Parts: sequence; structure tokens; C-alpha cells
Amino acid sequence: MRVQTPHGRVDAARVALATGAHPSLLRRLHHYVVPVYDYALMTEPLTDDQLASIGWANRQGVGDAGNQFHYYRLTADNRILWGGYDAVYYRDGRVGAEHDQREATFQILADHFVETFPQLADVRFTHKWGGAIDTCSRFSGFFGTAHGGKLAYAVGYTGLGVGATRFGANVMLDLLTGRRTELTSLKMVRRKPMPFPPEPVRSRVIELTQWSIARADSRGGRRNLWLRTLDKAGVGFDS
Repeated sequence: MRVQTPHGRVDAARVALATGAHPSLLRRLHHYVVPVYDYALMTEPLTDDQLASIGWANRQGVGDAGNQFHYYRLTADNRILWGGYDAVYYRDGRVGAEHDQREATFQILADHFVETFPQLADVRFTHKWGGAIDTCSRFSGFFGTAHGGKLAYAVGYTGLGVGATRFGANVMLDLLTGRRTELTSLKMVRRKPMPFPPEPVRSRVIELTQWSIARADSRGGRRNLWLRTLDKAGVGFDS
């Protein structure tokens, strides 16, 4: 196996391909993974009184239970990192620095922050940013091999890779041995997610799905016919 980079060439007997939101080096993955943009805000440091007012004594990281969920945590200098909810897909899977800032999403996040922490309504946001993450139709990592077993891949973590990539690395190492192991025997390792349709259908499907999950969140979790159909097909978090 040979990998050519701007900094030189690497030759190896076997390769673990830990791909991400940018177009994959492995063509067969193009139908399984799309990039979506996730955005976040960071507050100014909270005063002792502000911190006491929200009762966040044990500094847990938090993620809510919505389909379009928020995640938030306290930093070492007592800022609140607040992100999530409004995942954005740009048509044709475009990835670029021009998408790193999206004021409409930042305003949504700011409004939701005040709804969650009304006692912090006057707190300023000092940083805002976005970046692309890779997602697949089942919203969790999937795995496989190529080039006669000389390459193994792990991809599609959908923003949930911080804890899962160690597992993914172990799966890739086991796949590269060519032996059946406890990890390679798992159903989630053996099965692929449903591929995404080509454009322009892909954009329409993603838009319909996002509209449907937002509607479910506003209706106490009641899922419409489209989401129930996706559930049966093994698409989404419930897969």
C-alpha cells in the first residue's frame, strides 16, 4: 500500500484509514458518508455568583435528549461551551472555511442558551465557530476492509467519536489481522449503514429528515410517518 502526501510518500504492508468529513480516499465510502456542519458558542468566564446561580457544582458534561440535541460543558476557566442542535448539510457535500461561520445558527444557539440559563441572559459570547463532521445514515461509526484486506477503515461517527475512536482503532487492528475476533463478530462491525442517495435527492431527503426530527422534538417526541419508516429501515439513532 502506498500513500502519497504533499510531504512525501509512505509505503506500508497494511493501512488503517481513519477518515473524516472530507472526501474519502476510498471511493466506495462516498455513498455512505456526508459532511454536516456543527456549530458552537463559548461564553465569557462566569463570575462566582453566576456559577453559583446555575447550580452546576460537579461540572458534568451535559447532552440533552432531543433528536436535535445540545451539548455543553464548563471549561477550566469557567466558560460554558454550548453547541449542537442545528446540524447543517451544504448541497453536494461542500466543505470549506466559508462555512465555519453561520450567523443564523449562532442566533438559534444563543436563544436556546438563554432559555436554558435565563439567569445568564446578560452573559456575552466571546467565541463562535463551526466545523464539518462525518455522518452516516445510522449516526454511529461503521467499519470494513478494502484492497484484499490490506486496508481497514472506520468512519461515520457523526460527532460521537471522542469516546468511540479507541474502539474503532481496535476494530481496524483486528480486521487487518484477517481473523474473526470478538470485535469483528459484532453486528455493528459486520453490517454497513444504508447508503445515501445521489444529489439532488440526497439534499431533499436530508431536509425532510431534519424537518421531521425538529417537529418530533416540538411534539413531545412523537415521530411522523417518515421517521417511523426510517426507524424500520435502520436509519438514525434508533437503528
